[in-house]
Amino acid sequence: MVIQLSSKNVLNYLRHKGLDLDLASGNDAIQVKDAKNFNLLLTLRNGDKWLVKQERFDAEGKTAEEFKMEWRVQEFSKGFHGSSFQGLLPDVLLFDPQASILVLRYLDHYQDLLEFYVKDQLYPEWIAEGLGTAIATIHQDTVQNSTAQSVFDQGLADDTPLQSLAWTHKLHDLEPDIFGQYPAEGIKFFSLYQRYDSLGRSIQTTLASYRPLCVTHNDLKLNNVLVHQDWQNPRLDEPPIRLIDWERNGWGDPAFDVGTLLSSYLQQWLGSLLVSQDISFQDSLQMATTPLEKVRPSMVKVLQAYLGQFPEILEIDPDFLDKVVQFSGLVMINQIFAMLQYQKTFGNTGICMLQVAKSLLCRPDQSFATVLGISQADFIASLGSRPRSVAS
Repeated sequence: MVIQLSSKNVLNYLRHKGLDLDLASGNDAIQVKDAKNFNLLLTLRNGDKWLVKQERFDAEGKTAEEFKMEWRVQEFSKGFHGSSFQGLLPDVLLFDPQASILVLRYLDHYQDLLEFYVKDQLYPEWIAEGLGTAIATIHQDTVQNSTAQSVFDQGLADDTPLQSLAWTHKLHDLEPDIFGQYPAEGIKFFSLYQRYDSLGRSIQTTLASYRPLCVTHNDLKLNNVLVHQDWQNPRLDEPPIRLIDWERNGWGDPAFDVGTLLSSYLQQWLGSLLVSQDISFQDSLQMATTPLEKVRPSMVKVLQAYLGQFPEILEIDPDFLDKVVQFSGLVMINQIFAMLQYQKTFGNTGICMLQVAKSLLCRPDQSFATVLGISQADFIASLGSRPRSVAS
């Protein structure tokens, strides 16, 4: 019988697995943390903290096997010749596949990048530069690598990027039952979507352009990036940036990772819009509390650092920049659809997101210039180096 973790049995479980620990005194030494998984935060006497996570089981006693995906990256990084993963991954202390339990060292000195941006309203360019370089290094070290492909080109979970976007195939063949599944706001989304034939065609073209080339994170949102709280310290003895929640990793398209990240930056802007029926769409964009001009330098720096580290991707995939923009729009629509499914809402903010996503998908070259403030041609010229070829 598989153990069901609780605050009462977690210590015995860890000791049985060979992880003896000196727990701090006090009632808060073991805390239950709200999350999609069952999470326990343990505080040790020396001040260290461990996070013990167990996936939830369904009625048939099965899990989504996301922790197996996380563990796959950990195992691969230990034996891989490159150093691209070093210091970027969470510190995993134990993985129990039978009980679907993962024990990690809790990164108490870090905060997620989304929280950092929202709380401090700072967008240091070195963070974006470090992030772009880190992602590019992982992609570059594993691109067209047969060893990496043999490990990651096999699905352990059903939530791969294309499968998670499979709903897009159904939007043109809606059934009457949607009126019972979604409120009036939701029906408004479907009505707007079907009004734009070019949007549906662009989504299908973007999905068809997906080209697996390297190891990808596949959920590279700002809240899956951690930044050290002492990031201004030049003598920092820990990595300033870490990437967490590798539960959707796979052998994928690097443009999807970069597009997901840019979409997350754009949603900082779009989520701050002042929306009202009395305010036009263009005026709303101009009145954002986090204006596009504030997040734009970070997006530019991410792309500059990425292509500075991995310039050969422009030769491997000449449509890379167009695809980054289009995947950014696709991820944005996926976010709208998630809001409809779980929150049953599609208000004025959602309409603005849909308008921007439509531009990103249907006019990627023009949208690149609008969002980043520079044309693709000028951007590539500004990099100052020609892409290097990579042998297949």
